[in-house]
Amino acid sequence: MWEKAFSQAPDFQKPDGTQPDQYTLSTLEELKQFIDFKHIKYCLLKPYFEVKDYPLVQARELLPSFEVDLYEYKNLPGFSMVAFERQLNSFQEIFQYDALHSLSDWEEMQFQDNCAIEDNVVANNIRTFQSRLPKRYHSEFIEKFEGKDICTINAYSQMLPFLLELERAHVLAHDSSGKFTLQGVYASLPSNLDSELKQFGLRIGKFKPGNNLMYECNRLFVYQFMMELHGFPIVSERRTSSAMFAIRLLRQNERFIIRVLGQSDRTITTMMSPPPGTPKKLLKYPRIEKTALVQIHENQKDLIELLKDQGFFIDEKNRVVILRVTYQQHDYSPKNVREDRALSVLKQELIHPITGRVNDSLNIIQNVRNMILRLNDIVRGEYRIPVNYKRSEVITDTDTHEKRLKVLYVWLSKHMHRIVDYSDDYYSQIVRVLDGYLLAPDNYEVFNDHYALHQEIWARYGQIQQARKVRILEDLRYRKYKGEPISYHQMLVLMTDILNELKFEIVNYFDRLVVKVLIIGNDVISDGYLRRKYVNVDEKQLSPYGREIRKLYHQLVMLLDEFRSIRKSRVASNPPSDQF
Repeated sequence: MWEKAFSQAPDFQKPDGTQPDQYTLSTLEELKQFIDFKHIKYCLLKPYFEVKDYPLVQARELLPSFEVDLYEYKNLPGFSMVAFERQLNSFQEIFQYDALHSLSDWEEMQFQDNCAIEDNVVANNIRTFQSRLPKRYHSEFIEKFEGKDICTINAYSQMLPFLLELERAHVLAHDSSGKFTLQGVYASLPSNLDSELKQFGLRIGKFKPGNNLMYECNRLFVYQFMMELHGFPIVSERRTSSAMFAIRLLRQNERFIIRVLGQSDRTITTMMSPPPGTPKKLLKYPRIEKTALVQIHENQKDLIELLKDQGFFIDEKNRVVILRVTYQQHDYSPKNVREDRALSVLKQELIHPITGRVNDSLNIIQNVRNMILRLNDIVRGEYRIPVNYKRSEVITDTDTHEKRLKVLYVWLSKHMHRIVDYSDDYYSQIVRVLDGYLLAPDNYEVFNDHYALHQEIWARYGQIQQARKVRILEDLRYRKYKGEPISYHQMLVLMTDILNELKFEIVNYFDRLVVKVLIIGNDVISDGYLRRKYVNVDEKQLSPYGREIRKLYHQLVMLLDEFRSIRKSRVASNPPSDQF
């Protein structure tokens, strides 16, 4: 099937299946569509049909925060690539690569008296590429390309099998005629990780100059947040250097595409400079996309029928589709209860394997019903998807209660931020499933045998329950409740009620949540309008409504004092270690 992939896609192939005689790609957007089809066809679809037991990407793996890879699949392709919407200037570039030259570049060079490059540019390109190719592929490469121009974009699909064997990145850029060609191979993308990490940590207030303890405590959080802003967990050097290089190029206002396929994640990750016209506040991060082969959950019957009718499956029997996900970055804010949320899903697109048509109206990876079904599978012992428990153990099934508890802990940790935002209806369904398992009398004896693990899950569960309340406080601070504007009086009533409830729940204490409560509460009691209109005035001048607001204001101040007292005693007796 993979040979026919995108055979009816516009500008990709002729109706008879052959390629156009000449592609004229000059903008990043044109290039991206071209390499999207090429990379999906040769780097995802071809291996899927040729490699036995191809490891499909689980939909949850495309949901932030991204998980650390479980395995490295040596028999699958991997590559890195960088593209510039300009000509390269070898001496002035900020990275190292072996230069290749298109025929149009060579025509320009012949007029330079001091040019020391050989007359035969084609032969020179082939020798350069061959010098970086593993020896076992030399004869095949020469047989296919001897005497041919390997730089032209028309040769890209034939070159891909060899480009995938290179350890370092290949480079696409404009030639002298303004068209994209292969302009370099074996590129080393610089990774100034130490400097970027420290600058970012200082900028978001997690580091302070000379404060070693603060650095050591927060380094992992800063590292993970910064990497996730660029589409990765803390992973291999190839993907780390790609993310660091994207930061640097964006800072220099470059127009670029950086693309990486990992042998472990089986996912094509693209970092691209924002398109022209992007609002200024969104220009600080590259646009992040991930493309992978994903299996549709068997319980999504209606969706399966729809995709079958429209021909979106590459393997109908196993319900496999091509899924591309675009993400949106979020600035770090210490006031946000979801403090470590760097990314969220902006758009999901299913790509038709023949026509290249995109359907962006379907929810594949954020389907709440699907997530609740998975939760049911876990507690029933029917979950069969590999899970990495605390980076120390790979669990492949849930046949025992110990495994179920470990997988449940991972599930709660993975989806914590989404559960915090769920509607009351969906959240009540999750509570019903969790309580039905964790409080079942038949399981008491088993849970006593795994007391520490059971308590760990209750702590995570309690953290989610408290975070949902703090999430409501975040909205109340802006006088919003369930999406509707409310008055100052309603805000103060709701806020004091929630804080009174929360005060008794923090027997399970989470320092970061208490800090958020204090930050939010301080914002409210510092509100200039409230203080001017109802607090810093003579009580005799207030109406009954005004006196009620003043009374609620003072109740809020007292509650915040209680929270400060609780935090002071807790921190003194047990320094905080929770990560939310």
